[in-house]
Amino acid sequence: MKKEFWVDLRSWNKEYAVTAIESGADRLVLDGGSLDEAKRLGRIKAVISSDSANPAAKKCSPKDELVLGEDVFEVEITDKKSENEAVKLSKKGYVVVKTTDWNVIPLENLAAQSEMIIAAVSDAKEAAMALGVLEKGVSGIMLKPSSPSVISDVAKLMKENSGSVELTQFKVKSVEPVGMGDRVCVDTCSLLKDGEGMMIGSSSSAFLLVHAETLENPYVAPRPFRVNAGAVHAYAVMADGRTKYLAEVKAGDSVLIAGADGKTSEATVGRVKIERRPMLLVTAVSVGNGGKCDSGGKEISAILQNAETIRLVSGDRKPVSVVDLKAGDIILGRVEEGGRHFGYAVKETILEK
Repeated sequence: MKKEFWVDLRSWNKEYAVTAIESGADRLVLDGGSLDEAKRLGRIKAVISSDSANPAAKKCSPKDELVLGEDVFEVEITDKKSENEAVKLSKKGYVVVKTTDWNVIPLENLAAQSEMIIAAVSDAKEAAMALGVLEKGVSGIMLKPSSPSVISDVAKLMKENSGSVELTQFKVKSVEPVGMGDRVCVDTCSLLKDGEGMMIGSSSSAFLLVHAETLENPYVAPRPFRVNAGAVHAYAVMADGRTKYLAEVKAGDSVLIAGADGKTSEATVGRVKIERRPMLLVTAVSVGNGGKCDSGGKEISAILQNAETIRLVSGDRKPVSVVDLKAGDIILGRVEEGGRHFGYAVKETILEK
């Protein structure tokens, strides 16, 4: 899941604010006097004090402005009691935690109990420590900057620690033409690299890594911003961990980009193209490290356009065209437990076939 990057600018500094916005900070933490000035620099999301909140605006756009004391709480961790208080408040919203001596143990305890913990930090070293606790890290950091360069350093670190997924090997059972269908091309605002693509599947608990159009081809130029993702009914994993039907993905959405090494990032959707094309049904089953089917291996399917430029990722992390794919080949994907309800992961038995 994407890590939040907040910059604390309650001591207003225009240069810091510009750097934070240009570095891609998710939110600026502001007091009432600086909110309007920050908005003049660009369209921002903010964390604001309750006395500067506009109730009407908050009702219309609840994601743009979070309010301290209502959506976001600040707790200084000094003992077990304050640690427990942070866990309690995390059931209501984000909790920004400060530690007096930067003891990592409280952060480990909090990260283990909640997905709503934001660590207050002052530099890239502290940010790296917070993002690394228990391997998964806290859900985000709030930087109190001392210079524009510190903001840039932490922003770079955030991109390098954007997360990862555990990829699974699948053995192809069959590849069959299934006639015409409506397929979705997702054009992002990012240039993707070889090995990168989107997690796509006909099941809400298993996904294949569909490769971006980064490779040279005799018939068409590379389009490294594009993932020809599959049929309109398929699930796509978004940057926040939820899923959407490909038919519902639209400009401005943030999709999860996964690499063949499991490292993830996010990309903003710039355009979606839905066109009628010949389609293929790829069916596969999860396998062990030795290439043998697991007992009760997870079966997965995806319907993709029948064209040479559409690729999955092989077991040796190389792109493989769907027209060259055959039974017995190993491809990469991901298995998740449970199912989905309105895009959210839920622990319940769901039969999809």
